[in-house]
Amino acid sequence: MSRILMPNRRQFLMNSASLAGAAALSGLLPAGMAHAANLTVGFVYVGPKDDFGYNQSHAEGAAAVKAMEGVTVIEEEQVPETVDVQKTMESMISFDGATLLFPTSFGYFDPHILALAPKNPEVRFQHCGGLWTPDKPKNVGSYFGYIGMGQYLNGIAAGYATKSKKIGFVAAKPIPQVLLNINSFLLGARAVDPSITCQVIFTGEWSLAVKEAEATNALADQGVDVITCHVDGPKVVMETGAGRGMYLCGYHANQSALAPEKYLTGAEWNWAKVYTDMVKTTLAGGQIDNFVRGGLADGFIKMSPLGPAVTEEARNRFETVQAEIMKGGFAAITGPLKDNRGNVVATAGQALAETDVALESMDYLVEGVVGSTS
Repeated sequence: MSRILMPNRRQFLMNSASLAGAAALSGLLPAGMAHAANLTVGFVYVGPKDDFGYNQSHAEGAAAVKAMEGVTVIEEEQVPETVDVQKTMESMISFDGATLLFPTSFGYFDPHILALAPKNPEVRFQHCGGLWTPDKPKNVGSYFGYIGMGQYLNGIAAGYATKSKKIGFVAAKPIPQVLLNINSFLLGARAVDPSITCQVIFTGEWSLAVKEAEATNALADQGVDVITCHVDGPKVVMETGAGRGMYLCGYHANQSALAPEKYLTGAEWNWAKVYTDMVKTTLAGGQIDNFVRGGLADGFIKMSPLGPAVTEEARNRFETVQAEIMKGGFAAITGPLKDNRGNVVATAGQALAETDVALESMDYLVEGVVGSTS
């Protein structure tokens, strides 16, 4: 059973005297209406569910949960990272009896989840990102995947495809997860050819179509011939890049349909496994871990099929490296390595595996990335 939460419900709560008053209204609902199934699960998206990217990947995971017995799924899309998300989550709890919430956008965590969690101790808030720490409420959890390894594989494909030795990255914000993806993309390419550089442009927002198009065109003007991104909806970057003759490495979901001849591969989320596993744990009366992570071998991420532009040599290297990553413990950040300001980030013999928690506080761009975090 599933449905989309209608915007008028959120608007109703925004016009209510307080969140507490809105929550009290749930007691006026007919018996059983607030708990239509054994478990009611809410998903909140910052953008549209069909964005060919971040939100679509989560919606595909939600679709897998909808197919599970004893579960009701409610969803709301295009909820900004403002007090609006508090209204949405409170509505799901009060009107629908949701006891497991997946607020999927990075900016939903602080202050919004942290404001609601202590008021709703019976509700589990699972946030997508790396922000939970032991001092946070115990009914809050963090989940994410080691998708930097996917961007490393994107870099392998890009390293074989580039003729200019210039690859590009359109990024939203310089948070650790984004920086790790940029660095991994370049390091994958440099494993093929150490002379390759990566130009990065930050747009400042998760979804700004005009700036994403402008950034892609600016990179093309600078000679970049392979591009990837970390924005919510890669559609604009993919289509603009293909229009400028660039090869493409996707992100979040499979964008090959947008430009099949130019699409090399892509780092995709596999939220269907992640979400169904967590829902199964909840249905069985178990407790979801506060800190949930996984990579390729764990089924948290996957790679888009290699496209027709990938050479046999590139395919062989890609598959060899992918097999190494699947064994676990693979390290893209290995010393000696400096950042692009000349500071040492890994000494000789030092390796930061994908599971190293230090990577979740990354604040630098590696040598060979052209761009700045500020």
